[in-house]
Formats: sequence, structure tokens, C-alpha cells
Amino acid sequence: MQTKKMTASPGASQIFALFVSAFHGLPDRVVSQIFEGLGQIMAQNATIHKVELSVSDMDRHYYETHKLTVAKHPSETDERLMVRIVAFALNAHEHLEMTKGLSTDDEPDIWQKSLSGELDVWVALGLPSPKVIRQSCSKASKVIVYAYGGRTAAMWWDKVKNSVDRFDNLQVINFSEIETGALANLVKRTMKLQINIQDGDVMVSLDESIVYVTPLKWKTAT
Repeated sequence: MQTKKMTASPGASQIFALFVSAFHGLPDRVVSQIFEGLGQIMAQNATIHKVELSVSDMDRHYYETHKLTVAKHPSETDERLMVRIVAFALNAHEHLEMTKGLSTDDEPDIWQKSLSGELDVWVALGLPSPKVIRQSCSKASKVIVYAYGGRTAAMWWDKVKNSVDRFDNLQVINFSEIETGALANLVKRTMKLQINIQDGDVMVSLDESIVYVTPLKWKTAT
């Protein structure tokens, strides 16, 4: 009886390596255009969330409701989506805007521009490199990084804090892993969120669910 030889299926890392090798030898300009096109395709497949966000910020005396159409990139987690919305609430302003986010490399997640087009506020999420932070601080009057990820975020900050401490317009804030995990559980395609801010503490409510968030300031702007 003839037996078949079984071969293992390639893993994700092998597939990625094969994918990258396909572009070997092509001019950088061509490769850049290919990846830009792939990014646009992924952006077109984004999940759209309709958010009615009511902000009551007693620290800044800001009380407004924002109706947001938030595009969730295919690679974006529910946790990151909610961190983005909370970051928007903490900096809410009539000129504050969500950007293309993960769909582009040259924009933050949220920004606020002056009437003349200058960048007043640059809001980034996650764990950016010192190079990205330096570039961001040179572009905007105020840069805020909202870090999250538990121990990984703490290790990142220990690694980069000495190299970014010189930027007077930089603020770094950390969200605890437990709190961002609870925020992720709130996600729906349509959300009517109430976010209250007092003494730096944040209360996020959706329907009957409430999540309390205590942002920890790792670096303040001077």
C-alpha cells in the first residue's frame, strides 16, 4: 500500500517571510507604493462604530456631546479603540479630531489643529519609540502619549524615559491593564457613552455598565 508523505503547513512567521521576500530587489519607491495600497485596502475593511460621547469634565469645565464616527482598523483591538475614545474625552475640544490612526504612519491617533493649521495637540496611543516621540514633539505644541499594556508598558517606560525627559511639551500617561480590559468589554457597534472626569479620575458609563479609570501620570509637561 502506498503511503502519503505528510508535510507541515507553513506557520505565520514563514508566510510573512515569504511575503516580504517577494519584494526583494524591487526599488524602495515601488515597495512603498505597494504597502501604501495594502494599507488603504485594510482601511476600507475597517469596522465603523457610531459613538455619542457626552463629556463632563469638571477639571477643565468642559461639558459637551460629540457625535463620532470611529473607524476601527482591522488590526486594532477593542481595548485600543476604547483607550482612543477615553483619550479623546480627556482632551475634548471643538477642534479635536480623530485621525486615520493605524491606517497611516505620519499622523497621531488624535490631533487638534489651530485655525491656521498648526498642530496644537498631538495624541498618540501605545508605546512609541524615542524617535517617534522626538519627531512628534517637534511637530506639535503639546504631545500626549497614553500608554497601556501592563508590565510591557512599564518596561517600555523604564527604557525610554531618560531619552525623552528633555521634551518640555511631552506628557506621558499610563492606563492600567485591568482598567483597559474592562473598557474593552463595553465595545458595541453603536455606543452612547457618558464620561465624567473629576480630580483626574475618569468614570465611563454605557447603559448599566460603569468602568472607573485612574490615569497615572508618568511625565508631565512643563
